[in-house]
Amino acid sequence: MRIGFTTSFPVEVIFAAGHTPVDLNNLFIGGDPAARVDNAERKGWPRNVCAWIKGLHEVAFEGFDAIVGITGGDCSNTHSLMSALADQSVEVIPFGFPYNRNAATLDREIAKLEERFGVTRAQTEDAKRRLDAIRARLVELDRLTWQENRVTGGENHLWLVSASDFGGDPDRFERELGEFLTLAKQRQPQPAGPRLAVLGVPPILTDLYDVLHELGVQVVFNEVQRQFAMPGLMPDIVTQYLAFTYPYTVFARLDDIVPQLATRGVDGVLSYTQAFCHRQIDNLLLRKYIDRPFLSIEGDRPGLVDARTRLRLESFLDIIT
Repeated sequence: MRIGFTTSFPVEVIFAAGHTPVDLNNLFIGGDPAARVDNAERKGWPRNVCAWIKGLHEVAFEGFDAIVGITGGDCSNTHSLMSALADQSVEVIPFGFPYNRNAATLDREIAKLEERFGVTRAQTEDAKRRLDAIRARLVELDRLTWQENRVTGGENHLWLVSASDFGGDPDRFERELGEFLTLAKQRQPQPAGPRLAVLGVPPILTDLYDVLHELGVQVVFNEVQRQFAMPGLMPDIVTQYLAFTYPYTVFARLDDIVPQLATRGVDGVLSYTQAFCHRQIDNLLLRKYIDRPFLSIEGDRPGLVDARTRLRLESFLDIIT
């Protein structure tokens, strides 16, 4: 079975059941995202609804047996998205991260998912151990980014964000990752430049990392992408997804962000927010509690970095260099 999902969740359960998980976000942004958003709007989807939600609706019909919708810890629009899919005879399976980050509640949510897919906790933990072997190599890739400057911020972004579903094939993903790491370790370090952290959801601006690289920036921390790779390598499935900061409060995120900024010697922070997203409110608190030069940028529809945003990036780099 091919199981789509709306954001990172305990994908180990899907692998344990012998199915293929697909992160709808990766499928959306990896194809022709602008055309998919346009198509949703032609069907009547409002202009002032997040483009990601419209894109997820479009790709949900590309050969899936069921869709797991993350109803707690992500976008509230997911609730209505699931209703729209159910109305069109798509099987939707809810999964919710508890707002209070409670272990017992999360354990019950994972157990319900296991029951739905007919797997035991032992099978889920076996799948976790298999994926953790790959995640350990992603931790090394991340280290090569911020410590040795042999992996670009854009490469870091693509590999870590892909860890949400491992391309549906962990064996192939691990093999290709191993080949990349071998080549990366043989590279000469890139020229030093301003060290930037990119916070927030993966950007819908398709060339943002290319623009930053062209401007001489070293992106040494991709916050949410790194979280998708589960860098803590916790001992069991429940503690792993309690340590996963993305679905919880902005203060959980800050507990991860602030020490990483210090460890990685970050000079400035670029905080990306999506238009019409509740995380724009979180961004106010990030700015309040982060003591480094801070620039917020916003994306709406899929596409290239516009001239105004590029000028703001250039002006920000003048400040931190």
